[in-house]
Amino acid sequence: MGPGLITANAGNDAGGIATYSQAGAEYGYGLLWAFPLILLSLAVVQEMAARMGAATGKGLSDLIRENFSIRTTSIVLLALLVANGGTVVSEFIGIAASVKLLHNGAQYVAVPLIAAAIWLMVVKGSYRSVEKVFLSMTLVFFAYPISAVLAHPNWGSALRHTVVPSATLSQGYLFTFVALVGTSITPYMQVYVQSAVADKGITARDYAPERIEVYLASVFANLIAVFIVIATAATLYPRHIVINDASQAAQALAPLAGKYAELLFATGLFGASMLAAAILPLATAYSISEALGVEKGVDAGFRDAPVFMGLFTGLMAVGVVVALLPGLPLIQILLVVQVIDCLLLPFILFSILRLVNSPRLMGDMVNGRVYNAVAGTAAVLVTGLAIAYIVSTVV
Repeated sequence: MGPGLITANAGNDAGGIATYSQAGAEYGYGLLWAFPLILLSLAVVQEMAARMGAATGKGLSDLIRENFSIRTTSIVLLALLVANGGTVVSEFIGIAASVKLLHNGAQYVAVPLIAAAIWLMVVKGSYRSVEKVFLSMTLVFFAYPISAVLAHPNWGSALRHTVVPSATLSQGYLFTFVALVGTSITPYMQVYVQSAVADKGITARDYAPERIEVYLASVFANLIAVFIVIATAATLYPRHIVINDASQAAQALAPLAGKYAELLFATGLFGASMLAAAILPLATAYSISEALGVEKGVDAGFRDAPVFMGLFTGLMAVGVVVALLPGLPLIQILLVVQVIDCLLLPFILFSILRLVNSPRLMGDMVNGRVYNAVAGTAAVLVTGLAIAYIVSTVV
């Protein structure tokens, strides 16, 4: 256990919680039909990235730099930097929102201190030891399945909407659907799982258990997302509550936690945001440094690895500053970030497809026809979805 599970848990971060909650609160069960398609796409894409890590022993950015032209590499890296930078901001927004739930105003002191603690933990301490704490805090999101059951949802309607698509052509519906895709198959998840598999030393010989782990982790992440939608659809949708802040999103846990719903939600949101806030800037700095061929590593310091340390520190600083700007609609920003992730996702998907089909790189682990069909269809559909959203926005 490790790479797949950590990636899946980090995927259910602040942006994910906000997006799934908004989908249930605004459209009830109407978007559940998207999750079987998202699950299939997520499992296949994550498995391909993990398989590349096992077959090559290298991260995605390394492979892109070695096998693509300078122009293509620059485009993919820019997409990755923008997507990851926006997601880093969303994690600190999640930290700010969780602290604000406990005491309004405390976020202005707590968020900079927390960011400094994360920075020191990664640079000076052992992230692996603290990682387990963050993972355990995200376990409170198991409260969503319980809350969904206690809220007595219309299971027949939920099942019908899961099987039968009920899409509309409204701008709001398309926005939420694009955000769902962007937060469920976030670009950094493919980068992180491949690097984690390579760093763990998993090879082709012992890859079979890792493939199972990646599949199970994808199912786990998808089920949590589905139950968040069902819980908010059962509790918030009937009252026509549109989520504008974290306290409204926390009401979905009221059937289980009652008056402690905000505390439970804040704990889970804090753990999920901290986990991703520690992983994302580090993974992004590694990816960009690998692609540029410059020195990398937290042990190298600013003198020996200025690009790496500058990116890592800069991403965290930007996240803190944006999260603390007064008057920002935090939930809306989280949703917009997920939409941006979806718009940039095709660059990563087509890069993975090109690399994983190279016999020179993959050997016997090269992609098969079924994987190419599923992943290729997903890449084309996500591209079409991104184009449709851009056109509808312009119109």
